[in-house]
Amino acid sequence: MQSRGVWEGGFVTRLEDGRGHSVTIDEPVEDGGTNKGPAAFELLLLSLTGCISTIFHIIADKRKLPFEGFTVFLRGERPKGAPTIQRVHGTVEVRTRASQEDVDTVLRLTLKTCPVGVLFDRAQVPVEVTSRVVPP
Repeated sequence: MQSRGVWEGGFVTRLEDGRGHSVTIDEPVEDGGTNKGPAAFELLLLSLTGCISTIFHIIADKRKLPFEGFTVFLRGERPKGAPTIQRVHGTVEVRTRASQEDVDTVLRLTLKTCPVGVLFDRAQVPVEVTSRVVPP
C-alpha cells in the first residue's frame, strides 16, 4: 500500500494510490480553495463510509443475511475551530426481508471490525451508526 501527493497549486493536490487510481483534494471556496475535490477531512469520512459498506457486505455474506442493497449515510461533526472531526453518526438502510435484529447484529460486527472505524476509535472519535430495514 502506498500514497503519493502531487501539489497542483493553491489547496489542490492529486493523490495517487500506486494502483492507478487518483483523487483530487481541495478546500471549499469559503475556506480559500477552488472546490475541485473533497477536503482531506471529507476523505476521512468517505473512507469510513466505504469501509462500513465493504465490511457490512462481507459479514452479511458470511452470516447468510440476504439483502437487495444497502446505503450508508454518515455525518461527521467538526465544530468551527475544532482541530478534527469530533464525532460521527449515521444510518445504514438495508433493503432486506431479514429481521431488524439480524441486520443489527451484522452492523454491530461491522463497526467492531471495520479497519477505518478502528482508527476512529483509537483517535477517540465516537462513531454511532444505526440500521434501518427497508422492505424490498
